[in-house]
Amino acid sequence: MAEQSNKLAGKVVLGFGALFGLWAMAAFVGGLNQAGSLGELAHQYMIATGMITPLHTLVDYYTHIKGIEYLICVAFFVAFPAFYIYVNKEKKQAKIKV
Repeated sequence: MAEQSNKLAGKVVLGFGALFGLWAMAAFVGGLNQAGSLGELAHQYMIATGMITPLHTLVDYYTHIKGIEYLICVAFFVAFPAFYIYVNKEKKQAKIKV
């Protein structure tokens, strides 16, 4: 009995997955048709999600670059001590038995 309910649940999940996949493909094809090209569709998506913001003034550009600079500094401050410890750790001597 449990095996039949598992098969039914699997079929229901598979059906919903197929419907969602069909909807996603239709939305993608419709968006591609409206945008005209894949590059323009990706550009519109990145603007809509906030990944790209239009830079209208020099202050906007400077703020954007400054944020990236801070991220690079944080990455360096995390990576450098780990690299320093890795390079300067003592090598263990292997004993050879004859």
